[in-house]
Amino acid sequence: MKHFYLITNKVKDPDGFYTHKIETYLEEHGARVTCIDNEGQSSLAEQLRTCRPREAECILVLGGDGTLLRAARNMMNSDIPLLGINLGTLGYLAEVEIASIEEALDKLLADRFTREERMMLVGQSDRQGMREENYALNDIVLSRCGSLQVLVFHIYVNGQFLNSYSADGMIVATPTGSTGYNMSAGGPIVEPGARLLLMTPICPHTLNTRSIVLAPDDEIRIEIPEGKDGRIQTVEASYDGSCKVRLQTGDAIVVRRADRTTEILKLNTESFLTVLHKKMSES
Repeated sequence: MKHFYLITNKVKDPDGFYTHKIETYLEEHGARVTCIDNEGQSSLAEQLRTCRPREAECILVLGGDGTLLRAARNMMNSDIPLLGINLGTLGYLAEVEIASIEEALDKLLADRFTREERMMLVGQSDRQGMREENYALNDIVLSRCGSLQVLVFHIYVNGQFLNSYSADGMIVATPTGSTGYNMSAGGPIVEPGARLLLMTPICPHTLNTRSIVLAPDDEIRIEIPEGKDGRIQTVEASYDGSCKVRLQTGDAIVVRRADRTTEILKLNTESFLTVLHKKMSES
């Protein structure tokens, strides 16, 4: 690889120390680097368009998992693989730790890596007859807006009624997102290269409600009915924790596997279980 986009992070790297270090190292080894400001006034996708036709071979993302997730959503039409450089704390997606950055850059320059294709979700919200689509690499989370009241959801899978849930929220996650909010809510951890859908209620108000694992081509429809005592429910659908859509009683969201994917570069040869063990030991 000889040309890189480097997405900076002024929150995690306020003085630009690591940005400058990576840019300088790559350029000293004959590569080109185009820096993209994660906090800039224009979106990452808009900045990417202005960089072309100097097409890059890899997008380096400085920060943590959250930064990489935002980059994945913004860059999903670029067909350029991502590599996360972890400046945060517990990162499952951002593989490279800053202490081993030079070793990682050497591998990229020598083309010593593998590519992993990760499935994404698309959520189509239906708000009073108006439809809107958004994408997520990790998860789509429905949670309450306002007061601490239990939410009620009606769940349909492939047009067939599954169940009504009373809970604090609902998570639909990919295998990549299984180690995120899904794991915190008690959902299963899944090998990230798998192809399936996970549905996990948040703090369900029953004794027998568990996560459900569905086939990758299943379609989940979550309807927002009236709440208890006939009250109007207001719910927020969050895509990877950033893009948010507000729903209320009478609205619905349909979640399915997206026809787009995110490609992530892997530099180490450790198995997912080995990495998982290390991350769990750190937490």
